[in-house]
Amino acid sequence: MRLWLGITWIYAGWNKATDAGFLTRGSTTFIGTQLSAYSTQSPVGFAFNKLIEHSILVGGFVMIAEFAIGLATLLWVAPRLSAFGGFAMSVGLWLASSFHANPYFLASDSAYAVLWLSYLLLITGKGKRFEMSLERRGVLRVALTGVLAVAFAGVGKYFAKAAPATTNTAAAKKKLVKLSSIKVGGTKSFTTANGAPAILFRTKTGVFAYQAICTHQGCTVSYTPANKHLTCPCHGAEFDPLKNATPVAGPAQSPLPKVKVAISGAWVVLV
Repeated sequence: MRLWLGITWIYAGWNKATDAGFLTRGSTTFIGTQLSAYSTQSPVGFAFNKLIEHSILVGGFVMIAEFAIGLATLLWVAPRLSAFGGFAMSVGLWLASSFHANPYFLASDSAYAVLWLSYLLLITGKGKRFEMSLERRGVLRVALTGVLAVAFAGVGKYFAKAAPATTNTAAAKKKLVKLSSIKVGGTKSFTTANGAPAILFRTKTGVFAYQAICTHQGCTVSYTPANKHLTCPCHGAEFDPLKNATPVAGPAQSPLPKVKVAISGAWVVLV
């Protein structure tokens, strides 16, 4: 159990470290895009609002934490603390990304949470008090584990492939909504293939859509009918959907990414 959990967590950190898109804005695997998706799907989505503003820091922390927990588990450094960290991370990931998995056994995060909890109880021992404190000699080992975790994250960048550009990977012509259900001038929120929030617009000339992720810090934007702009609640950036989502106010410098949609029969589809 210890071997499996340790190797798996190190692999999870390595997978992120070698993904050039994980900390690259505009990539399909960017951590900010994932957090934005969690904010709209998770039962605790409200908790992600502030995290989205600091998505790169959050991504770096998660990556290093996975290395640290995995290494500490394999090297038997602060075993109870690392086991509790693995359990807490698994519960967090379950609430963030796989809470709505149906049937429930498809949610691997919940399975790992149970596995980490079992491991924690096993090493704590029956009748023994659970302690999170470290012996004085163990502080050096913990520090060394932290240094190794950071080093692993740095080494991973040398093996990273080029970050993929943002794109839709959904199956061709995925139905989004019936055209008749959206009046001219109306909007419809939806999610892209990678879970990112998006907004669909209908005008007299057709339909178009944009990702609803602010290009400043990654917060989720919403449409404001009063000024007909997409507005970011975090720092006040505004985008004009009728002008290719060009930023017209606030700190954002880049337009919102386009999402390819089309009309197919009676439906608006994702292409």
